[in-house]
Amino acid sequence: MQRRLMCTFPERLIKQPLLFTLVNRFKVVPNIRGASVTDTIAILSLQLEGDGDKIEEAIQYLLEEGVQVEFLEDNE
Repeated sequence: MQRRLMCTFPERLIKQPLLFTLVNRFKVVPNIRGASVTDTIAILSLQLEGDGDKIEEAIQYLLEEGVQVEFLEDNE
């Protein structure tokens, strides 16, 4: 399964290894489709691939950490 997201990371999260955590904890594969990163904000167009339940858990983790997530059209 794949989900496409637009993620906005606030300044306090820019240097955190959140994508690494997605791979290790949730066993999903993040594919960065586009990004804009400054010292104060990071915006990523992100595609997550993996088991549907694990993708949903990974998205919930991002939300709980304070990432703003916008859902884009899914490509399966």
